[in-house]
Amino acid sequence: MPQMDASNGKHDYPSQDEVTWHNQKVSHQGDPELERLLEEGVSLTQETILPPSRSYQHRDEDEDTAVQSDSDLQGALGLFAEAAQDMATSGLELGLGRHFACADFCNQAAEKATQSVSLLRFGRRSMYDHDLRALGALVGAPEEIQEELAILTPFHPEAFHAETPPEEADELISAEQASSYIQSARHVLRWARAIVLNA
Repeated sequence: MPQMDASNGKHDYPSQDEVTWHNQKVSHQGDPELERLLEEGVSLTQETILPPSRSYQHRDEDEDTAVQSDSDLQGALGLFAEAAQDMATSGLELGLGRHFACADFCNQAAEKATQSVSLLRFGRRSMYDHDLRALGALVGAPEEIQEELAILTPFHPEAFHAETPPEEADELISAEQASSYIQSARHVLRWARAIVLNA
């Protein structure tokens, strides 16, 4: 029960900050590895100076590596972090029943994850025309990853809405389909994470 403040006669109600922000819990199921990345990992401030063992400028020329000397590790880490955030958002959209938005965020997550590999390998984003499979081929993704990227390609909003009015988008994608797109995008993120976070 609120206390009466003797000095001004006003009720001493708890402030908004004190009112159980933590009691408002959002339940969701997600990939524990991606959740860990969102909570702990991929911070641009954690590693602004590379230790010598991870520096690309001092590698032997005959060393077999897919990473070029003009690699952009910080850019790759930042873009992968954005991909992980989009992946988390896709799960929230699915929970809200917004199936096209879920598929769209899966498309974005896969694109950003793949472009993070491009930044690491080439020091720049690869140019492409919204065909995620073609982007995967440009950065050297294995065939199984290219297939997952092909599944997500149709959900770029510009391409999708060229044939489907926005108000009908959610009706064309079922919850089961949206869940399968999340699995495809997670597969792409796991592939990219193994490259970018172990560079």
